[in-house]
Amino acid sequence: MNKIKILNKFFFILVSLFFSSAVFAHGGAAGTDTDQCKFELEPGHWIHYTAYQPKSYPGEEFCGNIPSADSMIQLVFDYQDIRYRNMKVSFEVTKEPEGTTIFKQEPKQHKSGTVVLGLKEGVPEAGDYLIHITLEPATGERLDAHMAFRAGAGQATTLGDILLYLLFLFAGIYVAYLSHAGFKQKIDDLLGKVKE
Repeated sequence: MNKIKILNKFFFILVSLFFSSAVFAHGGAAGTDTDQCKFELEPGHWIHYTAYQPKSYPGEEFCGNIPSADSMIQLVFDYQDIRYRNMKVSFEVTKEPEGTTIFKQEPKQHKSGTVVLGLKEGVPEAGDYLIHITLEPATGERLDAHMAFRAGAGQATTLGDILLYLLFLFAGIYVAYLSHAGFKQKIDDLLGKVKE
């Protein structure tokens, strides 16, 4: 197999990864086993969590890192188990490590399985926060879960951004390889050494 065919295959594999929707779902994770945006209430039972900043970053989803502290934050929780929909649930967001409460919603039922909490002014300052969820069943023990997030750290580079940069870098190298004889010779020499 010649070197151009190897480079072509590598290029097409890189492009197919870039356009694969599975790569971008929840930070590249698939399913609840690897999903970073979830609360485990009891073994095998989860609440999925997504944060949005519709004014500052419309259409983007966040999990553990929320870029802006002083812009509206919407926290959306989805029950992945129907039995939790009949329980009363309360939410509290605290500033850490102080434990100061900045948001609290008293216990109530959410029959739809989705809860949207709006922190209209964002959070008081950049830093670490903790979401506390408490479910109160009619009988039995109450269930508590916690999830940390950081607000105001700016927008992080995503896996999609990194793949896009790599794609452009590889495309530039590939064009240089095809159009510049001296560069082509150097790459061919390197590939020859790698084969040995």
